[in-house]
This record gives sequence, structure tokens and C-alpha cells, in this order.
Amino acid sequence: MFIQKYPIILASKSPRRQELLKGLGLDFTIELKEVDESYPEGLNPADIAVYISNQKALAFGASKDTIVITADTIVALHNEILGKPKDKDEAVQMLRKLSGSTHQVYTGVTVNFNRSVYSFYDLTTVHCSTLNEEEIDFYIENYKPFDKAGSYGVQDWFGLAKVEKLEGSYTNVMGLPTEKLYQLLQKLA
Repeated sequence: MFIQKYPIILASKSPRRQELLKGLGLDFTIELKEVDESYPEGLNPADIAVYISNQKALAFGASKDTIVITADTIVALHNEILGKPKDKDEAVQMLRKLSGSTHQVYTGVTVNFNRSVYSFYDLTTVHCSTLNEEEIDFYIENYKPFDKAGSYGVQDWFGLAKVEKLEGSYTNVMGLPTEKLYQLLQKLA
């Protein structure tokens, strides 16, 4: 069992990541740093997620007596990266692409602790049923998925009504693969 001996900072404004970390029974504070989320060309989706997560962690410098947790989630459809939509039109386009598709969700996680950085990623394959235009409009109007990679949240209407099957971690699709994170925290304790 992981016994929390050090303060934890979650470097994320995501309410889903905060909810998942609370679900692990951890006490933490939220601290954000501005980070350039661009990445070098030629990286595969897993490497992109880890690269950005690492950049977020490095913004905190060498952390000694505090555990800093950062994460980045990438939705990939046939190697096309679907990030957070800039506006309604982009959200509509992404949801049309995801309709009836199978896509991958990668979350890179970095833990900055004791002057070391530990990174990993998790992968979940998501199978979606078909969405019609009325459903797309309903979803965007009612759930406003502008802060979510791929323009959807697996924990809301989209996941309940349109995700047929997941292969891998559900919490990974929410933005934080808690089982793998918990294992790493146990090793660091």
C-alpha cells in the first residue's frame, strides 16, 4: 500500500484528473505553470504524450521533498492527433471523424520527485458507435467538450451512449491511468 509521506502537487486544471487522484485517497494541491505544448515532428502518439507530460514536469525544476504529477492525453485516429477543439466547428469535425470509428487514447504521465523524473504512458483503444448530426449538436451544446482531447469525455453522455467497448484502462481515457500511477508511487515510497 502507498502511504503518502510527501506533499503532492497535481499540475493539471483538469477536474477529471483531480477527481481520479482524490479517488486514490491522496491529498494534493493544484499548481500550474505555463508550458509550450508543441512537440518535435516525427514523434508517434505515445511519445508525444510523454514528451508534453515531461515538459510540464520540467517546468517545476528539480523537485526534492514534493511529488509533482503531470499528464497529457492524446487522441489518435489513424495516426491523426485530435487535440482539444478550438471552437464548435472543430469539435463537430472531430466528432464526425470519431463516429463509428476505433481510435486510441494515450496518456503520458510524469512524476518529478527526489531530483528524478519518471515517465510512462498508457494506451486504451476505444470503439465508438455512429453519431448522427443531431447527436453531435446535442453533445456539443449540452456538454461543451472544448477542454477535452478528441472533443469528448468518456465519463459523460458520449461514453455512456456512444462508446461500445474499451480495450485497456477506463481511467486512462479520462486522462490519468490511475493503476499505473499508483504502482509507480508505491515504488517511490
